[in-house]
Order: sequence, then C-alpha cells, then structure tokens
Amino acid sequence: MSELFDEVDEEVRREQFKKLWDKYSIYFIALMVLIVAAVGGWRGYQYFEAKKAAEAGAAFEKAVELSEQGKHAEAETAFADLATKAPSGYRTLARLRAAAEAASRDPKAAAKLYDDLAADRSVGGEWQDLARIRAAGLLVDSASYADMLQRLEASAAPKSTFRHTARELLALSAWRNNDTTAARKWLDAIAEDGETPPGLRSRAEALAALLPPVAKS
Repeated sequence: MSELFDEVDEEVRREQFKKLWDKYSIYFIALMVLIVAAVGGWRGYQYFEAKKAAEAGAAFEKAVELSEQGKHAEAETAFADLATKAPSGYRTLARLRAAAEAASRDPKAAAKLYDDLAADRSVGGEWQDLARIRAAGLLVDSASYADMLQRLEASAAPKSTFRHTARELLALSAWRNNDTTAARKWLDAIAEDGETPPGLRSRAEALAALLPPVAKS
C-alpha cells in the first residue's frame, strides 16, 4: 500500500513540475541565454582589452626606440598618438614621454603638457605630483619664485613622494630670484630630513655655501 502511495505522489510531483516547466520554461531558457551571453561578452571584453594592451605596449616600445635614435619629433608624435588611443596606464606614460620629447624643442610647450597632466585628477595623485615636478624643472630658470612656490609647495610637504626634488627646485628658484630667506628655508628642510638622498644633500650644501652669511643680531 505504501508503495502505491509513493507512486501516486511521484506522479503528482511530475505533473506539478510539468505545469511549472510549461509556465516558466521560457524565462529559465532566457536566463540561461543571458548568462551564456554575459560570460561570452566578458571573455570577449577581456580578450579585446588584452589585445589593446599588447598593441599599445608594442607601439610604446617603438616610440621609445625612436627617442633613443634621436628622432625626437617622430617620438613625440608617436607618444602623443598613444596618449589618445592607448589603455589608461599606457596613456599616462605616453603623455609623460610626449612632454619629455617636446622639452627638447620647446620647454614652455612641454611644461604646458606637464601642467595639463598635473591638472588631470583621473591619472592619480602621484602621477600628478610627478608632472608638477617635471614642469617646474623646465621653468626653474625663468619662472618667478612665487610661481614656483605655487607649483611646488604641496609637493615639498613632509611625506610627499617627490618632496626632495621639490625642495631643491624651490631652494634653487629662491636663490636665482635673490630671496635668501626662502632659499635658507628650503635648504634647512633638505638638511633636516633624514631621508634626503646623499647626492641632493651635497648639492644643497654647495648652494648653501653660496648664500651670504646670516647677519648676527
């Protein structure tokens, strides 16, 4: 008797499942199709991005070779082209290299390219900071100390990644603009920072020796 009931229950369950399948099978099939399409799309996207990165890497290497061969105008064009087409990582590197190539023909134009990069928040803080340093390095001989201070004061703060270079540029700019007080301020900051690189420390000491002695009160 129990076996008969089990068979009846099984038949009832099959009938219920068939009704559910007839009612909802289209949705289940559609869901499966969507899942397969999504997985396929993601795989395709990954392949496409990997392909773009490989192509960008090859193009970047060719641009570097042009630079090493002294073909700076061609290298600048190649890097500028990459900066508009390459994936984000290569795009930022290409913008930096394009500015570096431009520096050989027009330092002010190169500084403008670096300034544009420094103003672009999408590239990340350290890249922006590096661009500021590069621009300031090109302008240190011509810019006013006030301009250099505006550019580099934040970069010269304690714990800033490029603080050592920023302080040296500020000290040099102050010295060139006859602001001995500001020059001493940045030279002292260099001297007091235990992480200052030895070479930079030596240059700072040499610059400090060129300053007039502090007047005694």
